[in-house]
Amino acid sequence: MGGFGVLKRVDVRELWPKEASDFTPWLAQNLSLLGEVLGMDLELVLIEAPVGAFSLDLLVRDVGGNRTVVIENQIGPTDHDHLGKLLTYAAGHEAAVAVWIAASFREEHRQALDWLNGRSDATMEFFGVVVEALQIDESRLACNFRPVAFPNDWRKAKVPTTGGGPTPKGQAHLAFFQELVDRLRTQYAFTKAQKGQPQNWYYFTSGLNGLSYGVTFALGGKVRVEAVIERPDAAWNSWMFDQLRAERSTLEANFGEVLEWEPLEGKQSCRIAVYRPGSIDEAPALAEIMDWAIQRLLRLKAVVGKRALALAAAGGPTLLPAAPPADPLIT
Repeated sequence: MGGFGVLKRVDVRELWPKEASDFTPWLAQNLSLLGEVLGMDLELVLIEAPVGAFSLDLLVRDVGGNRTVVIENQIGPTDHDHLGKLLTYAAGHEAAVAVWIAASFREEHRQALDWLNGRSDATMEFFGVVVEALQIDESRLACNFRPVAFPNDWRKAKVPTTGGGPTPKGQAHLAFFQELVDRLRTQYAFTKAQKGQPQNWYYFTSGLNGLSYGVTFALGGKVRVEAVIERPDAAWNSWMFDQLRAERSTLEANFGEVLEWEPLEGKQSCRIAVYRPGSIDEAPALAEIMDWAIQRLLRLKAVVGKRALALAAAGGPTLLPAAPPADPLIT
């Protein structure tokens, strides 16, 4: 019986010699690896996002909570300069999450992030993440993200700043979406998100910037499962929506139900949705509503999402990175 291999850490510069030209572009294409560690569905907004005369490494969106995330990278030990930049960028973009990635963390900088987490309100989170290059014997190098600083109650759902905690209805939304997120992650590998939210909607990444899947308890006693098309480029949104709607009969046949095709006049976004009656106040029906929502999210991804990915790969009027919407699509 053979022995175990020897796990060793290698200088991360063997994977990425330079931060700006090697690591940051790689991370922009592999945000799902970081998101899995942080428990978020992350979507790229912009590389080198400007803040005055400075540039943030990565501006990102946490799709599930529609939160802005700033990421500052450092291929080396942490220093005061990058801590200052992290705070400047978080303020400049009014971020809800600030992530500092470095090859190693000085104890005083880890303590600084802990101090910030202890004194920030429930809507702001700071993470310190060590990036490592690992190798077993002479195997290929592998990347590993290891959080060393994080909010005190990392998995706690956040509450609005306007009150001391979720309202009873907010608590009901939180319980519903926490179970939804957990089932989609553990049973279907649909998401890497880990936290529900005390709000009446929740979105998930699709693998294509500008396309998200969502579940919403809408006005009028309806539950909506949707694919939302939303980039800062309105021409791309209209192009993608029109391309998909041109194949409406095929997509609906494969989906198994009639879909609502909603251009959302006056908004930059478009929506493809299916509805059913329901309310968060109907506790006996919530299990049935959740099963209904899960099955339609899976079908949207398999039918509409698959086709959208193919269309995007074939090109379009523009291919700009997605930006977070100004407001959640709630009607």
